[in-house]
Amino acid sequence: MNCFVHATVPARGVCSICGKAVCTECIASESPRLVCAGCEQRGALLGYEYRSAARFGSWPLVHVCMGVDARTMRPKVARGVIAIGNIAVGGVAVGGLAVGLVSLGGLSLGALVAVGGAALGLGLSFGGLAVGAVAVGGGAIGYMYAMGGGAFAPAVIDAQHCDEAARTLFVRLLGRGALPPHCL
Repeated sequence: MNCFVHATVPARGVCSICGKAVCTECIASESPRLVCAGCEQRGALLGYEYRSAARFGSWPLVHVCMGVDARTMRPKVARGVIAIGNIAVGGVAVGGLAVGLVSLGGLSLGALVAVGGAALGLGLSFGGLAVGAVAVGGGAIGYMYAMGGGAFAPAVIDAQHCDEAARTLFVRLLGRGALPPHCL
């Protein structure tokens, strides 16, 4: 088998991304996977990436990153003040797995606010399963306040209970419309 680019030169291997035969001259990376120069330059497939020129310390102001790294075949991670991607880490993080001060995602870990299917945070947490100081969700576990179908905290609003301290807080945070009928 000969190289896809250099037809008379014997191939040294096959690119793990595009499947084309490549010679020694056309190899961009051999470890941990063989990747051809063309796929390396395109940042092949394997996703999309944008980094803003503006920076805050060592982090870009905005980093959007999705897909997998061509060399390692591991998911790319968006890291920035505003990070958006399959995996996002930043001040404001949005992604399947989001970690940040404010995070929104399938699995969301947030220091101030976490919103997601499973939201775990130190401050406000909103989600199907919410854990935080103040938690709102189907399953809500709060170290101070909780509101939801299954709520556990010192001050709770759930199907049977309407603690006055929790009622006051949730009216202030979310408005009266967010309260269940038995709490009005």
